[in-house]
Amino acid sequence: MGTIEEWKQRARELKIEVRALYLAYRDPRVPWYAKVVAACVVGYALSPIDLIPDPIPVLGYLDDLVIVPLGVLLARRLIPEEVLAECREKARGLQGKPANWWAAGVIIAIWILLAAAITVWLVKLFRA
Repeated sequence: MGTIEEWKQRARELKIEVRALYLAYRDPRVPWYAKVVAACVVGYALSPIDLIPDPIPVLGYLDDLVIVPLGVLLARRLIPEEVLAECREKARGLQGKPANWWAAGVIIAIWILLAAAITVWLVKLFRA
């Protein structure tokens, strides 16, 4: 299973990978489809809204333990290795979360639209 220190190290490495994806998203050498995947992964990782709320026992952290790492793996396969290596080096020097208010606004808008779509669907479902 691993010790607590090993898990903490894995979490630190995952944070660096997410920061590296953020930097890669902004790099012009990255293909558009890789940018879309990277933006989604970074947006989800930094979003205060989870697919499964954290207070739900066990399942609450499932998205953080499964969805984000799988997204990182997919994005890493799509981004050119030399670009990703450069971005990792830059990411190691960054402190805190990247401040991109425009991206945060887009993520919040997506969540609001998703909630509205689900609400409309549920209203139609129960009226039928």
